Amino acid sequence: MNKSTALFSKSRNTFDPFTDLLFNALLGFTFLFLVAILFMNPVSKSGIVNPKAEYIVTVNWPDNNPDDIDIWVEDPVGNLIWFRNREAGLVHLDRDDRGIINDQIEMDGQTVETSLNQEVVTIRGRVTGEYVINLHYYESKTNLPVKATVEVAKINPAVEIVYYGETVLKEKGVEETAVRFSIVEDGSVNNVNTNKKSIIVL
Repeated sequence: MNKSTALFSKSRNTFDPFTDLLFNALLGFTFLFLVAILFMNPVSKSGIVNPKAEYIVTVNWPDNNPDDIDIWVEDPVGNLIWFRNREAGLVHLDRDDRGIINDQIEMDGQTVETSLNQEVVTIRGRVTGEYVINLHYYESKTNLPVKATVEVAKINPAVEIVYYGETVLKEKGVEETAVRFSIVEDGSVNNVNTNKKSIIVL
């Protein structure tokens, strides 16, 4: 037996089966890790949402406030959207909040409460012309003024806040124009103003 053959034989005899097992286990864990990464959710694109709407109007007033503030919307062709006429044309009242009256729901035999006061209107198409957003102080438990915030967001292709402001409703029964704006052919919003216009027809 020559010298090189002897060295080869010696190296084969000193090979540890445990090392082989450990190496194979490491390969297995690496493979599983790569598979797990492939199945993870992709990173979402910031600011991109796909609701069934082109514009969303949101009205908020202080949490736990028992007073009832209603949103009214007049679209470019004169349709009125409010809690007794929740949809007309492409405008929909998605949430009517009545203060504390509808802040409780039953789930699995338990009462769940929410303190959020919010009304939401969606505009589900690009009908050009002026939209009028008014607020009505419908019912009062506190007999105090209520400060509401109004946000108008253009949704597609990315979220763009086209208006955000506050409206103070001094007493029950009062109507205030929160914002007026126009949608043009390309979907952009212009002529944003707060000029008063009464649209309530109770």
